[in-house]
Amino acid sequence: MQFSLWLALAGAGVLVSFTPGAGAINTMSNSLTTGFRRSIWGILGQQAALVIHVMIVALGVGVLVSSSPVAFNGIRYAGAAYLVYLGIRQFLSKPDVDQERDAALRNEPAGAMFRRGFWVNLLNPKAIVFFLAFMPQFIRPEQALLPQYVVLTATVVVIDVVVMWFFIALAAKSFQRFTRNARGQKVLSRIFGVLFVAVGILLALIH
Repeated sequence: MQFSLWLALAGAGVLVSFTPGAGAINTMSNSLTTGFRRSIWGILGQQAALVIHVMIVALGVGVLVSSSPVAFNGIRYAGAAYLVYLGIRQFLSKPDVDQERDAALRNEPAGAMFRRGFWVNLLNPKAIVFFLAFMPQFIRPEQALLPQYVVLTATVVVIDVVVMWFFIALAAKSFQRFTRNARGQKVLSRIFGVLFVAVGILLALIH
């Protein structure tokens, strides 16, 4: 891949990563409940789903999914339902400043955080459609395809990790003082609950 083309890819990747979505909301929520450092596990789960999206598009399955209303809508509604479920659970969570409970939340298993991040990103067929439009701009069919897909995937993943961890998760630290009392916890739970539900509804309604 030519350096000028890679720079264009990197610029596009930054813009995409900063676009608000379920991944960013999940990252902020993780950062607030488990801490900045441990929020990386949810981010890595989101990247695993991103890699699968790229593979789906690269293998041509993305064309089938985007052109099949049944397949597309099935994934879309499953993703929307999962986000709404996360939102309702977050919204209804009871504030608790008990130190033992707080320690339990901050020590949530890395695997659980990884899986949640994975499903949040995977159950989003819009990502497949996006990559269908995004990837061909940076792939040259007359050149070896595998190295190009490797460079594209690595670039997008690294950029997304940097943006999610060092910007989104870090920004959440400014809200951390609200988690020290019941009222602050309740406000944050309601905010993130509504955001998750709103993204889920948008995913279900917007075509």
